[in-house]
Amino acid sequence: DNPTRTVANVRAAFNKKGGSLGTQNMHDFLFDRRGVFYIETITIEDVEEFELEYIDAGLLRIEETEIEEKAMYEVYVEFPDFGKMADALEQGGIEVEKSELTRIPNHTKTLDESAMDEVLELIDRLEQDDDVTTVYHNLE
Repeated sequence: DNPTRTVANVRAAFNKKGGSLGTQNMHDFLFDRRGVFYIETITIEDVEEFELEYIDAGLLRIEETEIEEKAMYEVYVEFPDFGKMADALEQGGIEVEKSELTRIPNHTKTLDESAMDEVLELIDRLEQDDDVTTVYHNLE
C-alpha cells in the first residue's frame, strides 16, 4: 500500500536485530528467480518421459516432495520460461495444483542455535507486517 512505510518497517525490524538493509538488487546474486509448478505425483506416470517431453518448455529439474500430506512433484523452470511451461503443461493435459514465482538461494547458511533464533525472530517479525508479502532467506 505505502512503499515508504513498508521500507521503514523493514528497516526498523533489521535495526532492532542489529542488521541493516542491503543495497537495491543485491539479492540478484544471492538468489535465482525460478518458476515452480506443483503437480500431484499420480498425474505423471513416467518421470523420465515427462522430463524429455517438457525440457523444451524450460524444465530445469523435477523433485519429489510432500505438501499437505499429498505426494507432489516440484517442476522448476527459469523465470522467463514460466509462461511457456504453463502453456505446455496445459496443452499436455497436466493438472497443476499450484504454480508460483520464487527465489532459490544460491548458497545456504547454517547458524548456531542462538543466531538461528535471532534470525527466525526477524523473519517472523517481517512476515507479520501486513505490507510484506514474502520473505526469502538462505538458512539451511
